[in-house]
Amino acid sequence: MNNIFLDLGIIKIYWYSIILLFAFFIGGILAIKEAKKNGIKEAFMTNYFFYLVPIVIIGARLYFIIFNLDYYSMYPLDILKVWEGGLAIHGGLLAGIAFTYYYTKKYNISFIKLLDIAAPSLILGQAIGRWGNFMNGEAFGPATTYEVLKNTHIPKFIIEGMNIGGTYYTPTFFYESIWCIIGFILLYFIIKKIGKKGTITSFYLIWYGMGRWKIESLRQDSLMLGNLKVAQLISIIMILIGIIYLIYLYLPTIVQKQRRKKHANI
Repeated sequence: MNNIFLDLGIIKIYWYSIILLFAFFIGGILAIKEAKKNGIKEAFMTNYFFYLVPIVIIGARLYFIIFNLDYYSMYPLDILKVWEGGLAIHGGLLAGIAFTYYYTKKYNISFIKLLDIAAPSLILGQAIGRWGNFMNGEAFGPATTYEVLKNTHIPKFIIEGMNIGGTYYTPTFFYESIWCIIGFILLYFIIKKIGKKGTITSFYLIWYGMGRWKIESLRQDSLMLGNLKVAQLISIIMILIGIIYLIYLYLPTIVQKQRRKKHANI
């Protein structure tokens, strides 16, 4: 798999970088469109993304470096080689959420409202971004065989791309991309049309958390904290936060309806 998009001699442009930029672009356009529908000006969103994109990239990179300190302490210059991969989604999420909280408080915009607007764009961007891992030959699962992959009806070009060093590997990047696309469809076309403010964000946390927890169990290049896969731990936390926030949103309404029903039957 050739991971170079354009080789200019001194400068090389990698597919990983191109795909990430495309993911940010598509996600940004969609979020700006949704923000307009919710009464948020385009200038606000443009300025927001101007700062958000580099902050997310830095957060994702720092998160990855923290869990690979042994390597980067020996090769500090490699910290700058973002185009080779090494961006952890959860690190980008944490940095993005922290900045979004600061930004919304500064301009007196609802934090949860902006998260609801951004969530469909985020999960769509994640679906696209995983193909950067494919081009880099990373984020794969256990070794397998051509016959097994063929029988799962995975496109042939993906099967061939998963032939790394003469060994076929499980394309977990592809599974996560499909999971995120399904999540986007649910968030954008169904969940968005129902429920209270915060429902979209809660559903994103639960949906992505469940998928990532399962897929991470297959990954061979997971970031580790002792014997624990960090992504699985964070995924469980995401699921719990999503469930707790849904309970917070809907339990009072359910209780109130039950009380009304009880009084009506008296």
